[in-house]
Amino acid sequence: MKKIAIIGCGFLGNIIADAMKKGLLTDYTLAGAMSHQKASAEKLCEGLGGEAVESLDELLALKPDMVIETASVAMVREACIPTLEHGADFIPLSIGAFADAAFYQKAQEAARARGVHIYIPHGAVGGFDVLQTIALMAEAGDMEIKAGIETRKGPKSLRNTPVYKEEMAGTEEVEAFYGTCQDAIALLPTKVNVAVAQSLATIGPEKATARITSVPEFIGDDHKITVETEGLKAIVDIYSSTSAIAGWSIVALLRNLSSPVSFF
Repeated sequence: MKKIAIIGCGFLGNIIADAMKKGLLTDYTLAGAMSHQKASAEKLCEGLGGEAVESLDELLALKPDMVIETASVAMVREACIPTLEHGADFIPLSIGAFADAAFYQKAQEAARARGVHIYIPHGAVGGFDVLQTIALMAEAGDMEIKAGIETRKGPKSLRNTPVYKEEMAGTEEVEAFYGTCQDAIALLPTKVNVAVAQSLATIGPEKATARITSVPEFIGDDHKITVETEGLKAIVDIYSSTSAIAGWSIVALLRNLSSPVSFF
């Protein structure tokens, strides 16, 4: 029975807690939950026996086997390496933190030094297995490879961001952003974690491209990932009306890790 700890006690963190309460994660117990608003952590822990805490030091003192982040890019930067150095696996949803190549390298070194892992869930997209396979084949065959993601969003989700334009209030589709995934996460740290995730599985955030289009009256997100090399092309297109799939991706990952049969 492995002990998990959750950082971030909002909508996504509570999906994991609810899955535990429904008996979908029988190989795990909740060591604790962390939130800067302790009442939120206490609510998440209700019925699961975990301890509500307000700091990372308190959370790691509970000796979890795995720490799950559902909070923010900033929290990944704060919690990832200390968690790994503490000897626990780390499962982040805010993958955008790893667009920083130096930080990503340090995190890998910390995991290797302690014999633990960083598990990257599919979040709101998927297909990382085939994306990684094609990238590996291209590298082994010294072939050119292209990889990128196209995301369609409603204008409301882009309001109050650096890419919002007045014409998005009209009736036409408007390109909000086109560039590297590294540049995308710098501009939109809460909107394009999936772009960074797919780039890590393929050719890296500094090479993989991201395009964001504002679509009038559009609800939710549509993400289309394309990776292409000589003789091979994969397209993964996933639409979701809410962010719930990201939380459930953690549940699926945990079940995969504890199952006698794993899907990759």
